Amino acid sequence: MAVNIEHIPVMCREAVEYLKLRPGLTIVDATIGTAGHAMKILEKITPGGRLIGIDRDAESLLIAGGRLKEFNQNVDLVHADFRSIDKILLGLNLKKIDGILFDLGASSYQLDSQERGFSFRYNAPLDMRMDKTSYILAYDLVNNLTEKEISDILWSFGQERWHNRIAKYLVRERARHPISTTNQLKEIVLRAIPYKFSGYQRIHPATRTFQALRIAVNRELEALSEALEHIPEFLKKGAVVCVISFHSLEDRLVKHNFRENAQRGIYRLMSKKPTAPTDEEIEENPRARSAKMRAAVRI
Repeated sequence: MAVNIEHIPVMCREAVEYLKLRPGLTIVDATIGTAGHAMKILEKITPGGRLIGIDRDAESLLIAGGRLKEFNQNVDLVHADFRSIDKILLGLNLKKIDGILFDLGASSYQLDSQERGFSFRYNAPLDMRMDKTSYILAYDLVNNLTEKEISDILWSFGQERWHNRIAKYLVRERARHPISTTNQLKEIVLRAIPYKFSGYQRIHPATRTFQALRIAVNRELEALSEALEHIPEFLKKGAVVCVISFHSLEDRLVKHNFRENAQRGIYRLMSKKPTAPTDEEIEENPRARSAKMRAAVRI
């Protein structure tokens, strides 16, 4: 199936406003994906500006490079995990930057790439790796971890109410044969959750399980925490860090980091509460519905 790479960037107008973009700035897009936000950023910081585009997904970087050809002299693309932001910037001989943007979670391109196994909408191998060179797949977690370890992942990273039942069903099923596809996983989750509850959920019953496994496979919260710790030392005075998150675990981590740094006199919060997408944007792009944006400025 052809994948639509014309990704609609979430809250792009708000991100551009928060970052206070102008020609000549050096901006980091820590999750460049297929360059949805990057394109708008480059339009604002050129001529003379520089964009560092980071992504752990080599396929996305290849697409981003193609879409940004006209800005070739102004872009550095880096295949890496943003958890190593300090090493990435030092490797580019960058000691200070004017702003950084994070657009967290799986990209639309990844969710729509059916063979990657991120979505229960397509039957695919249980993969879920953002970086195809990494070793741990979702398959490994559901087939090799203990029942308690699976249950803990589903609760910690998915806040799944039925984590114990789902883990029990997974372990029972894998004793018969390996759980190797997204369809198998989805069907097991549907059997594990009592119908009277699954039938009335606002989201698909398998959503939280898929989210939890994806976060565990890619160690997403750990990576975000490490990156947020490194960022202040690289921000110029007045530089902005802007984060778009898609679930409460990410948002809580960002909120606490920003507030701690504000209390220490490192950041000034640009708003007390997170910014949400407009109703118009949600109507145009339903994937924006759970987005929250937080921003802070270096002082």
